Amino acid sequence: MTDEFRTERDSLGEMQVPADAYWGAQTQRAVENFPISNEQFGRRFVRALGVVKKAAAQANRELGTLDDETATHIVAAADEVIAGDHDGQFPVDVFQTGSGTSSNMNANEVISNRATELAGGEVGSRDIHPNDHVNFGQSSNDVIPTAMHVAALEAVEKDVLPALAELRDALAAKESEFDDVVKTGRTHLQDATPITLGQEFSGYRAQTEKGITRVKHTHEHLSELALGGTAVGTGLNTHPEFPAKAAEYISEETGIDFREADNHFEAQAAHDAMSEAHGALRTVAGSLNKIANDLRLLASGPRNGLGEIDQPENQPGSSIMPGKINPVVAEAVNQVHKQVVGNDAAVSAGAAEGQIDLNLYKPILANNFLQSTRLIANGSEVFAEKFVAQLEADRKHCADQVEQSMALATALNPHIGYDKASKAAKQALEEGKTVKQVVVESDYLSEAEAEEVLDPVKMTERGVLGDS
Repeated sequence: MTDEFRTERDSLGEMQVPADAYWGAQTQRAVENFPISNEQFGRRFVRALGVVKKAAAQANRELGTLDDETATHIVAAADEVIAGDHDGQFPVDVFQTGSGTSSNMNANEVISNRATELAGGEVGSRDIHPNDHVNFGQSSNDVIPTAMHVAALEAVEKDVLPALAELRDALAAKESEFDDVVKTGRTHLQDATPITLGQEFSGYRAQTEKGITRVKHTHEHLSELALGGTAVGTGLNTHPEFPAKAAEYISEETGIDFREADNHFEAQAAHDAMSEAHGALRTVAGSLNKIANDLRLLASGPRNGLGEIDQPENQPGSSIMPGKINPVVAEAVNQVHKQVVGNDAAVSAGAAEGQIDLNLYKPILANNFLQSTRLIANGSEVFAEKFVAQLEADRKHCADQVEQSMALATALNPHIGYDKASKAAKQALEEGKTVKQVVVESDYLSEAEAEEVLDPVKMTERGVLGDS
């Protein structure tokens, strides 16, 4: 930034603005009023503001409420915002007025000054006016929730869903690779009947697939746009056809089907759609957490843990213990879950706090939602590429553990009864023998019968073993 300033004006008077800034007086007031978090809206939300302003100008031009030349320059300036050319021109803190008016005016002023410049005018002259032209037929109260939905749904469909699909595919590949690896199942973290490692991974794959479905369901309500409701949902000062036409242009720009809100009063006074959608993200984050925890346990060791899978050596695990390798990527995924849970608390609380005709928690709803999408998308990609895809099964160790498991006695129930099977299991533990050895020595079953009934591979399938 330069040390030189220019004078800009708004309804409260003059403000000194950095000479090389495209923003104006209202943005500068917000910068000075809200030095709270030093955190600004990121790419997704700034892009969404550009998309909304471009669509509004296109719709107004088509409806004859904005002249062609002015609209053309606004569209060109908005295109630059959409492309990310002016991200540094959005300095307003996330923690601001609850309607997001400061961010709306930030977009109006940047696009106004840039459009004026493109038209051959002087920055700060307001030849193309931030309110009268860029914000025509709009209010912060409908622009910001519209940008929230556009940014949220773009993040979901272009970031989260592809990343989850990548993770699902990585898990599916391991499901197939580990299909023949029989191991000890575990319930309550205690030995249970045999299962294949592939079957466990099929659970992880299915959990991820169901998460994808849950996230896809958020489209129905996030695709509704508040734009056209202006101040309180009545649509004062906007053309009756503006909402539907603007939604069409937004759909064209994003490649995602958006539509006018079913009810503009609900769309501006409540943000249940954001809460609902973030709930799906929270559930997905919980699934990732469960999978990461399981893989950490299965890879624990390498000599004194479960040690059923070998984890990748992503980086040294300790500054003091030579040779130690930790499941660092899985741990990062665990931390993503905790942050998303925290974000969900803020989103659900903020969405529930609409008062009369407006919800005043729009900025944190947008920011927390978008952080969660970014964390889940990036976390899923890293998890898939740097951890799941590099896992290997310790086949010998899995087989050895199954052979020693007391839980094999479960298959004896239909043949010798629960009481004898329980006695055999306890005796095997006390004497350091296998269940098969005890059953044969106790004359419960012949060698051949025990071999058939206590086959770990067959125990991974539905049915009663040993039946003719």
